[in-house]
Amino acid sequence: MDNKRVIVPLDFPEAAPALALAARLDPKLCRVKVGKELFTAAGPAVVEALQSRGFEVFLDLKYHDIPNTVAGACRAAAKLGVWMLNVHASGGEAMMRAARDAMSTVARPPLLIAVTVLTSLSDADLQRVGFSGSAEENVVRLARLARACGLDGVVCSAQEAKALRAATGPDFTLVTPGIRLPDSPRDDQARTVTPSQAVKMGANYLVIGRPITQSADPATTLESIRASLESASA
Repeated sequence: MDNKRVIVPLDFPEAAPALALAARLDPKLCRVKVGKELFTAAGPAVVEALQSRGFEVFLDLKYHDIPNTVAGACRAAAKLGVWMLNVHASGGEAMMRAARDAMSTVARPPLLIAVTVLTSLSDADLQRVGFSGSAEENVVRLARLARACGLDGVVCSAQEAKALRAATGPDFTLVTPGIRLPDSPRDDQARTVTPSQAVKMGANYLVIGRPITQSADPATTLESIRASLESASA
């Protein structure tokens, strides 16, 4: 089992608290995620600061634009040396292929994954914005397209992992947000599972935010989660 299956999102409005939390975590035991808020506030410097502390960074900016623009953004992210980055699968085939081609510009390209359906969206939400079918049906369709475009995996709810394995094969990477501990509130996530449930469903990497970032002792909470994952994988 990958010893760093947990990805901790550093969802802070500025660099100082993000780096303070990172200082309480062991880069040998987890990876970290930099999203839109922190990257907009602190820019590439915060990514470089985290990398200098030994962390592998998932740059979660969910690029979605015309192919040339997305390719340029992905090329810049790859040159930063990030471990993983993502685009929206709903941007279409040409956009995803352009992103894939941009990865060839660096010696050690990051994993390139696609966002399928946001975990905050229910079936009813999708219908309101014009999607037909359930969330799972849309996830599978978009994941197949991402695989066909040469991407390494997708972001999805763990609840869709079994269907995605059948649709895309065993070597397709599944990154799952919406992870909560058994006693945690669901917050703004519509489709949630526990860490051990996610692993049993086939997830490769788990994005676990508030249960760790709002813990009084993030390092202890992280170690407890890792122990539960080892038990689930046994």
